[in-house]
Amino acid sequence: MRRLPLTLAGLAILVTATACSAGSDSADHSAHEGHETSASSSATSQAASSSASGSPSASQGGQEHMHAMDGGPAPEGIAAAEKPTYPVGTQVTLTTDHMEGMEGAPATVVGAYKTVAYAVNYTPTDGGPEVINHKWVVQEELQGAGSERLADGTEVTIEADHMPGMKGATGTVASSTTQTVYMVDYKADGMTMTNHKWVVEKEMKPRG
Repeated sequence: MRRLPLTLAGLAILVTATACSAGSDSADHSAHEGHETSASSSATSQAASSSASGSPSASQGGQEHMHAMDGGPAPEGIAAAEKPTYPVGTQVTLTTDHMEGMEGAPATVVGAYKTVAYAVNYTPTDGGPEVINHKWVVQEELQGAGSERLADGTEVTIEADHMPGMKGATGTVASSTTQTVYMVDYKADGMTMTNHKWVVEKEMKPRG
């Protein structure tokens, strides 16, 4: 009979220890679950933010600079430059990055023109995201532009079809230049682009 209190005390200790262990495991598990939920929520939030911001996907971004392999002839009415720094046939190196792989690419001048070149912001007609500071569109590729240089901010309608969704698009002039404008053939990333429009004089250098 004297052993009964001791036995009951031992049983009480055992029950208490088991409860503490279970509580500890439960707390640790809850904390781990909370961490996973937070990470998942963060990823979901980031995805939702990206979607809400309207940021273009990789394919849309590529489309913004998807020029045709052959740009076709120069627009009607454009005047040839009389004494261009780089005459037709000149071998040059491109120093601009209008498109991926363009900077540093070897090129051959196939046309040199006296006109006004514009950087434009426009909304494509095919529903793509707004294109900002597209270089270049020349005077003869803007609807009803006349012969005078247009001021920055002027609203324009683009008649060029350099890229999908460009022809017929409306936009505004971001900037302009009266440098000689060139049409070139060049190679980049294993592809040959012919009659590429446009590159202005400061965007190329003689090929050494």
